[in-house]
Amino acid sequence: MDMAQPDLKLDVAGVNALMARAFPDASPQALPQVTELAPGRAHIVRPYGPGMLRPGGVIAGPNLMSLADSAAYALILAHIGDQLMAVTSSLLMNFLRGAVPGDLHAEASFLRLGRRIAVCDVRLWTESQDRLAAQATVTYAIPS
Repeated sequence: MDMAQPDLKLDVAGVNALMARAFPDASPQALPQVTELAPGRAHIVRPYGPGMLRPGGVIAGPNLMSLADSAAYALILAHIGDQLMAVTSSLLMNFLRGAVPGDLHAEASFLRLGRRIAVCDVRLWTESQDRLAAQATVTYAIPS
């Protein structure tokens, strides 16, 4: 897809600060951190913790879904700025393989960024970006 990428309004530090402000009750260890931003793309990491596992020794699905949603939110905030009331309207998750214990990574990119809606593709992994654990399509409603 050859789509012009929108400009960033916030840098990594700005998005991390905004996310911390949006979720003031979250412990710093539980809040994923944006590690890279580029026009149309964001990479975030949630450090591994033993409470993330499900029976079978893999990271539980709700952790993957939460990180997919957080990655989309971070990507959107980086491009629209301080609009904390952007809200998830849809999240479609595809689990591809068990996510082995380790830091959980998510790479989000835009499929569409409009004035009122954003659709993001999010890919998640622990081992390697070549061994995806899950993929999500996340849609956000953006306040006018």
